[in-house]
Order: sequence, then C-alpha cells, then structure tokens
Amino acid sequence: MYQDSASIFQSELSSSEKLIWSWQPLTGIRFRKQDAGLIPFSLLWGGFAIFWEWSVFHSSNAPVFFRLWGIPFVLVGLYLIFGRFFVDAKQRAKTFYGLTNERIIIISGIFSRNVKSLSLKTLSEINLDEKSDGSGTITFGSTYLPTARWASGGWPGANRYAPPSFELIERVKEVYEIIRRAQNESSK
Repeated sequence: MYQDSASIFQSELSSSEKLIWSWQPLTGIRFRKQDAGLIPFSLLWGGFAIFWEWSVFHSSNAPVFFRLWGIPFVLVGLYLIFGRFFVDAKQRAKTFYGLTNERIIIISGIFSRNVKSLSLKTLSEINLDEKSDGSGTITFGSTYLPTARWASGGWPGANRYAPPSFELIERVKEVYEIIRRAQNESSK
C-alpha cells in the first residue's frame, strides 16, 4: 500500500463491516489505451492553436480581438498535451479502493472527498482487464458505454460518466478473485 489506505476507510465502515482489501492505484504519469487517439488529437489541436497565436501576434495589424481569441485554445491545447497527465496522476494519488464483506468503496477527489459505494449483493457485472505485467483495471458495470472509453482520458470531471472501477492496480487477477469470493460470501 502506498499510504495507510486501511485507515482511510475506517470512518466509512458500519459496525458489521470488515475491510477485506484496500489499495491505491499505481502512481505517477501513466499512458492508457485512449491516449493512442488523444495524443495525436492534442498535438493537432495544440499545434494549430499555438500557430494561430504566433501568427496573430507577429502580424502588426491584427485586431486585439484576434490576439485574445486564441489564448483559450492554446491553454486547452497545453492542458491536453501535458496538463491532463499531471491532473490524472494527482487524482490517482488521492484515490483509495476498498473491499468490505458488504460493498466496494472508492474514495477520491482532489479538492473534496467523494465516496462511491457499490453493494456486493446487487453487483451484476464485473470486468477484468489485465496487462502482461499483472496490473490492470476491474470495472464494475458495462465497459461498452460510449462514455466509458474516453472518460478517464484526462478531461476534468469526465470520469463521473464512466462505470466505477479499481483502475491501474497491481496483481489485478488476485484482486478480482478476492472480489468474486466476497461477492459469493455476501449472497449466502
């Protein structure tokens, strides 16, 4: 565990709940599947916006409106090219995953605490995505939603449209099996 993640969950547990497993996602800058499309798009967007601003500022007779017009596009381009990776890393550093004998808990939030809870008894679909190094993601719900593919792509707040998941965790297959066992025990 990167921090004492078990202590993070103590205030969330009911008297009958026992924490079975807790962890944090992998830290640092990470590239994901959706970056294969987002990186070229961000370079095109940012490159064009920077070229626009450079052209306007080097034109001696460009109106002030045109000089100001491109600034937001440059800022968005820079965020898409660089900033989103740092925001994602910061979000993951503030995210904690927990599994109890009753539910799945995801605590996250950079500026405020957000707690997401899923009952093991009503959880119907669990998807495992394992990489060759044993890390991966466990998604609770359909991964075929149109928003699920791009939600963790880096735009602030976009992940609220994605199904809940234990994202970028080590030994993902072991954790998946622990969740399945806990789910079977909760239904007895």
